[in-house]
Amino acid sequence: MEVKDYDMEQCDIAWCPGCGDIMILKVLKEILAELQIAPENLVMVSGIGQAAKIPHYLRCHTFNGLHGRALSPAFAIHIANPNLTVIAESGDGDMYGEGGNHFIHTVRRNPNITNIVHNNMVYGLTKGQASPTSSRGFKTPVQVGGVILEPFNPLAVAIALDASFVGRAFIGDQQQTKDILKQAITHNGYALVDLFQPCVTFNKINTYQWFKDNTYNLGQEHDPTDRQAAFARACESCDTSKLPLGVFYTNSQKTPYHEANSMYKTDYSPLWERPRDQKKLKELIISF
Repeated sequence: MEVKDYDMEQCDIAWCPGCGDIMILKVLKEILAELQIAPENLVMVSGIGQAAKIPHYLRCHTFNGLHGRALSPAFAIHIANPNLTVIAESGDGDMYGEGGNHFIHTVRRNPNITNIVHNNMVYGLTKGQASPTSSRGFKTPVQVGGVILEPFNPLAVAIALDASFVGRAFIGDQQQTKDILKQAITHNGYALVDLFQPCVTFNKINTYQWFKDNTYNLGQEHDPTDRQAAFARACESCDTSKLPLGVFYTNSQKTPYHEANSMYKTDYSPLWERPRDQKKLKELIISF
């Protein structure tokens, strides 16, 4: 596969010039090509928001659902056909705000899907309100006196729930982002990648330079299989230090949902390809 295989012809990009989503789209196409994932075997699922437009610009199967509801259809799609590569992606407001309850229980169930969350710490589509990850003191047209709430910490929540893969990247470092996303997509189980992506229009605080100045890379000394160490790193904040980037935690011993649940061990071929069971078909007709 090549990058051009994922391009949508005559598709106008609706994002602002300089938006981090533009680079995420570029990197994602490169990853899919390098991993040789055919467009017909890929399903991109999203909710509502600027980040949720990513599937509109990729040639693959897509499902664009309700605000905060991307993970449930992504889970169902993978259960229906585990042979597909399923990526659920949306913004921090979509996944962690409206979709917070779905986020928690998807982590618990450990379906074999990749969850990419574009985290720009603001609601970009609806013109700049504070999102669940906005820092305290962040002023917006709605939070005129500044945000007073503790920011939601998705990494700490995911690790506390024993997510089988937890990572964080900054799109300003495209190579590191590619490395982390590749690991997430090829991971067998639920994989969360919290992806810092500046909103150049509605967030004048958390800019590209801000992320460069306020992040650091987890070194070789970090053991991603050490859950306690991973949780401690996830709890680091700009109040006391910088925000870590990298693969925080992996648990390869955790069985994916479709393998753990015997109910779903069945023939995953399309219904029209399966041989007809005339006896069962007759019984079904009679029952009606």
